[in-house]
Amino acid sequence: MKKTFYTELAYLVGLTTLALGVALTEYADFGLSMVVAPAYLIHLKISQYFSWFTFGMAEYCFQALLIIILSITMMRLKLKYLFSFVTAFLYGNILDIIMKLMGAVPENIFSLRIIFYILGVIISALGVSFIFHTYVTPEAYELYVKEIADKTKKDIHIVKTIYDCCSCLLAITMSFVFFGFGVFEGVKFGTFLCALINGWLIGKWSKLLEKKFVFQDVLRK
Repeated sequence: MKKTFYTELAYLVGLTTLALGVALTEYADFGLSMVVAPAYLIHLKISQYFSWFTFGMAEYCFQALLIIILSITMMRLKLKYLFSFVTAFLYGNILDIIMKLMGAVPENIFSLRIIFYILGVIISALGVSFIFHTYVTPEAYELYVKEIADKTKKDIHIVKTIYDCCSCLLAITMSFVFFGFGVFEGVKFGTFLCALINGWLIGKWSKLLEKKFVFQDVLRK
């Protein structure tokens, strides 16, 4: 017998879990997820001049830009695109809170960095999977993938993998432009590994969640 999991709760769990996964991989410093790496690089660059500019702020600013690109790509501006920014804003603030809490964890402990990286990648994929199971407008990253998958009639996990690889290439380019050729800030071997397995992990999490739960709406009507 499958248990009921309300989609509104899946939305909140997804945002919090995703933010936790990102914070863990940031601590590990083996390379962030290719999806958030561009925003992280923007944070690193701007915070050199404005110390108050947080990772979370960079996230929702970058996602606002991505929403504009999505609107141009789809040749329309949907209301849910605007709500996507609300989601990005909530996520950014949750991320900043978790990042502050992570500041209490001792740094440069190699074994802990490995554990945090592995947990971060797995937990991030779980968070995205939860968000894919809610009607509430997701972050711009997931929204872009869902919209393109619907438009092209392609499997969403295949589209996600392609998007991740493109985002990885963008992050590498930004790292070179911001910090010099050959400098990999935020983009390291862990980023490439995540680019290859993230879509697969999300698919596995989705199958497991759908096996255990029936996702139902409470407030949609």
